[in-house]
Amino acid sequence: MAAHRSGPLKQQNKAHKGGRHRGRGSAQRDGKGLKILSKKVRKELSKVDQRHRASQLRKQKKEAVLAEKRQLGSKDGPPHQVLVVPLHDKISLPEAFRLLQDTDTGTVHLNECGSTHSFMLLCPRLKHRWFFTSARPGDLHTVLDMAKVADTILFLLDPLEGWDNIGDYCLSCLFAQGLPTYTLAVQGISGLPPRKQIDARKKLSKTVEKRFPSDKLLLLDTQQEAEMLLRQLANQKQRHLAFRDRRAYLFAHAADFVPSEENNLVGTLKISGYVRGQTLSVNSLLHIIGQGDFQMKQIDAPMDPFPLNFRMIKSQKEDPGVAMEICAMDAVANMEEDLKFVMKADPDKQESLQTEVNLDPMEGEQTWPTEEELSEANDFLKESSKVVKKVPKGTSSYQAEWILDEDGESDGEDEYDDTQREDFIEEESQDEGSEKEEEEEYETMTMGESVHDDLYDENMDDEAEEKMLEKYKQERLQEMFPDEIDTPRDVAARIRFQKYRGLKSFRTSPWDPKENLPQDYARIFQFQNFTNTRKRIFKEIEEKEVEGAEVGWYVTLHVSEVPLSVVEYFKRGAPLIAFSLLPHEQKMSVLNMVVSRHPGNTEPVKAKEDLIFHCGFRRFRASPLFSQHTAADKHKFQRFLTADVALVVTIYGPITFPPASVLLFKQNSNGMHSLIATGYLLSVDPDRMVIKRIVLSGHPFKIFTKMAVVRYMFFSREDVLWFKPVELRTKWGRRGHIKEPLGTHGHMKCSFDGKLKSQDTVLMNLYKRVFPKWTYDPYVPDPVPWMKSEISLAVPEVGME
Repeated sequence: MAAHRSGPLKQQNKAHKGGRHRGRGSAQRDGKGLKILSKKVRKELSKVDQRHRASQLRKQKKEAVLAEKRQLGSKDGPPHQVLVVPLHDKISLPEAFRLLQDTDTGTVHLNECGSTHSFMLLCPRLKHRWFFTSARPGDLHTVLDMAKVADTILFLLDPLEGWDNIGDYCLSCLFAQGLPTYTLAVQGISGLPPRKQIDARKKLSKTVEKRFPSDKLLLLDTQQEAEMLLRQLANQKQRHLAFRDRRAYLFAHAADFVPSEENNLVGTLKISGYVRGQTLSVNSLLHIIGQGDFQMKQIDAPMDPFPLNFRMIKSQKEDPGVAMEICAMDAVANMEEDLKFVMKADPDKQESLQTEVNLDPMEGEQTWPTEEELSEANDFLKESSKVVKKVPKGTSSYQAEWILDEDGESDGEDEYDDTQREDFIEEESQDEGSEKEEEEEYETMTMGESVHDDLYDENMDDEAEEKMLEKYKQERLQEMFPDEIDTPRDVAARIRFQKYRGLKSFRTSPWDPKENLPQDYARIFQFQNFTNTRKRIFKEIEEKEVEGAEVGWYVTLHVSEVPLSVVEYFKRGAPLIAFSLLPHEQKMSVLNMVVSRHPGNTEPVKAKEDLIFHCGFRRFRASPLFSQHTAADKHKFQRFLTADVALVVTIYGPITFPPASVLLFKQNSNGMHSLIATGYLLSVDPDRMVIKRIVLSGHPFKIFTKMAVVRYMFFSREDVLWFKPVELRTKWGRRGHIKEPLGTHGHMKCSFDGKLKSQDTVLMNLYKRVFPKWTYDPYVPDPVPWMKSEISLAVPEVGME
């Protein structure tokens, strides 16, 4: 059997030109003598060096985490601040504090001068110190404010139900704001019968998995369990909140007010506490949550009233009852002689409290036309609207309306047959010598507006028009077309909608973001490039060394020009929390936030309603706008906060650099605040255009193929002429435009790109840019605490079994 041999048409593939694989050495040899110009010289490492470098990076990160863990609560760092939140009304908070206040574990210092239910626990044996505070879930704003500065949140759970409706509602708000490190503890399991303890723990674990999927439950019933809980708190890895890691903040342990000589209602507020986050500079501004922004005069550094060194508190151990009654304010008063001056504010370097641009009322003055100039313009328009035509002798004014123009075109060529036109039009004479005969047969007629309108209105039945209009209104209400409104009858549409415009395409049509800005835009600040400014400021925080009070120091801040109400607010038991501001964060601008509707609230929320905002470390009131969250340059305005869709909230507010969480609350008629939406800060951009759309609708009255007479969109001839350039569309996808008005009742002749159906509806889209209201208010009153009977109606039972 002969072997197969390939023929002359066999495909011949090209050989690979690269040859064998080239190694790194040959590539380097070939590149000798070539100079590569680059900003960064990339150094290639061997595999051994790469593994060694990766090992070093892991070691550095591990050491950084250990150093952070060791510094928190140590003698050189700030006390480990723990916020205790009971999530059920059956939990005994005093019993939990009694177990944690063990004199065998350490020394306890009660704090009764500021916020209630707080104490300092010093444990030299564990080389750790804790500062425990508490807040009930019903006092929602207090929980949120204290969670912004807490290092750890200790949630106390009920052994049978875990948390009630109020506790679940509080967890929703905390998760939306951002949770720091947290621990779950169960109180009361030892009080159950032994047979039910195992079942209770299994059932509780299933309930907790819905909120905390991979967290361990600790017990808090005995002294030994309390000591294990303390060890767990001390050894936990810390979770970071971005908005507080880049700013210095302080929780006030003591506060004193020195009124000024001119006014007793304003004075200097002395706040004492531990510096956290970043180094605190006296030249930066200080924001007190819920109260506003202030300047500092100086920073003092007294001796630490709660030292961890056991020898310093040895004299107090002989009489433990005295140590239990020490107040932080008394400790500061006793150590005034040991004050160390840190730094004083420099007027040249100190940040200004200017929040708005100094507005010059004469800047940008415009000259408006006078009444005489407006009347002359109207007369000119009327004269230009008249048309001179050549018509046969004996032709009436109504017939002359349908005569062809000299260019052979007619506005109503599709409304009547050609046979009807021939009755009114004679053929042009081809003989050039018949000029005299033409002059005898034709005459000129000036067609005004009133003749045509009066003739059109002769057979108009006003009562039938009103009844038909009412029927269309009822039908339109059933269809629930979005953005559709009724054209007013008492006001001319050209006046009512004079600020609106038509767009060929909402997506592609140009719109200048600087035109027709409101007066409030002259008061705000705007960045040339907000993203680059944010990056530069954050880079300076990481690299630049700031002179001031270091993290962990116990300091006293002298805050100037503070109202007396701030101290009264602190004495009532509310926490006093202060954050330092980054550059420009005291200035007003336009903030855009992405939010989603909270599923537990279904009440309608209309745009420009007064809402309460938790934006990062701030709490304030404002009236927002709602718009679609898209990537276009124009964003459609939403009249209500819709569910299941992320919207953008736009307000006037102080500049805040993201990332920052956002919570929206609405104050009910009974004084309580209900959570309506959660999200995050998107940008600070006054050029973001929010466009409001309205839809005017009309109905075909007479249809002639592609031409139609439309009524009920307008009710006057002037309105039709005013909106004539705007494009029309129909619900069935046709597009067209207005040809001319008919009569004085708003009927108009329209042309479309296809045959119109009698059941179709003609629509006109008009657009206007809208701006938020200037209603920013940094002072938010205390809400009425949530009651269990009331919150059960507003919040669904989530996580309950």
